[in-house]
Amino acid sequence: MHPLSRAMLALPPVLLIPALFAVVAFGRQSATPGAGQEAKAPTDNSAVSGANRDKATALYQEDFSVLPLEKNHLKLQIAVLGEKDDKPGTPFIRERWHLMWRPADPIDVYVVKPRGVEKPPVILYLYSFPQDTDRFKEDYWCGQTAGAGFAAVGFVSALTGHRLENRSLKDDFFNQLPESLGATAHDVQMILNYLASRGDLDMNRVGMFGQGSGGAIAILASAVDPRIKALDILTPWGNWPVFLAKSTFVPSEDRLALDKPDFLSKVAGLDPMQWFPNVKARSVRIQDVRKDGHMPDEAQESMEAAAPQTAEIDQFGDAAALVPAAANGKLLEWLRSRLAPDAKPQVAMEASQRVHFYPPKAPANPLTGAH
Repeated sequence: MHPLSRAMLALPPVLLIPALFAVVAFGRQSATPGAGQEAKAPTDNSAVSGANRDKATALYQEDFSVLPLEKNHLKLQIAVLGEKDDKPGTPFIRERWHLMWRPADPIDVYVVKPRGVEKPPVILYLYSFPQDTDRFKEDYWCGQTAGAGFAAVGFVSALTGHRLENRSLKDDFFNQLPESLGATAHDVQMILNYLASRGDLDMNRVGMFGQGSGGAIAILASAVDPRIKALDILTPWGNWPVFLAKSTFVPSEDRLALDKPDFLSKVAGLDPMQWFPNVKARSVRIQDVRKDGHMPDEAQESMEAAAPQTAEIDQFGDAAALVPAAANGKLLEWLRSRLAPDAKPQVAMEASQRVHFYPPKAPANPLTGAH
C-alpha cells in the first residue's frame, strides 16, 4: 500500500477523497431497516414493473447530446420512499427515495435533512465513477454533510453501481460515455425538480459538490441550470481527447476503442472544458490535484484555463498537499459559505488573486489505484 494511502485510512470517511485512493470505497452494506427505519418499497426492480414501466417506456424520449432538460421529454414516473432512518439522538433524518423517469433505470436518491431545521439549503453530492451509494448509508457521512443546517442529497451517475443492473454486460461508463454524461446531467435537473416539489427545502440556496466524473457532470449541469448557485468540484474530468488517451483510469481494452476520431466526435459536445465558461453558478471553486494519474496534469491545466474568470482555483501539488485543506470538515466549508444568505457572487479577478498553489508533500509517485 502506498504510504499516503495507509495514512489516509485514519481519516474520517468523508475526507478520504475518493477520486484519489482505492481505500475510500466502503464495503457494500445491507439496507435492512433498523430502529427508526420504515421500509415502504422493495429494493429490487419490482416497483418499476408492469403498467408503470409500460407507461414510462411509451413516454420516454431523450437526447443525451442535448443538455437542457426542457428540450427532452423526461417525466417523473415513480417516487417511492424506500427507507426512512429517523433514529433518536442522531442530528439528521435520512431518506432513500426510489425515483424513475427513464425506462429500466431506477435511481436511489438519498435525502439527508438536518434535524430541527425548517427548509434547509441543499447541497448535491455526486462522486466519481465507479462508486455506488454506500457512503450515503454511513451515519458519519450523513452527520458531516447535514451538519451546520444543510441538507445533503446523494446519488450516483448513469452506468454506475446499481444503475448497471439492467444493462448489458458489455456496457460500461466509458464505452457509453455520451450516455453516462448526458443522462446524468439530465438526472441532476430532474432531481432538482423533485426536490423543489417536496416543499421542505430551500431551493433558492442550492449547491453541488462533484468529484472526478461527478465534477465533469456538475459542470455540464450548471451550464444549463441556474438553480445551482455554488459549484465545488474536485479534480473534475474533462478535455476528453487528452483524458481518454492518457488517463490511467481508462481500462486498456476501452482505450483502444475510445481514443479514436469517431468516438471522440460523439463526446466532443459533452466536454466539460467547452461548457465550463458558461456555468450559471455564481460561485465556483476548482480543487485540482496534480500527479493524480487519473486526471492528467495537461487536462487539468486546460480545464483551469477554460474556467470562468470568477472561479477560485486551488492547485495541489499532490494528494498529500490536499489533506490539510480537507481535514476536519474543511472540505465542506467553502461551499457552505457560498450558500450563506449574505454571500455575494464572485467577481472576475486576475489569476494571481484567485489561483492558489499548494506545493507537493509526498515523494513523486503517481497513484494508479481506482477512483
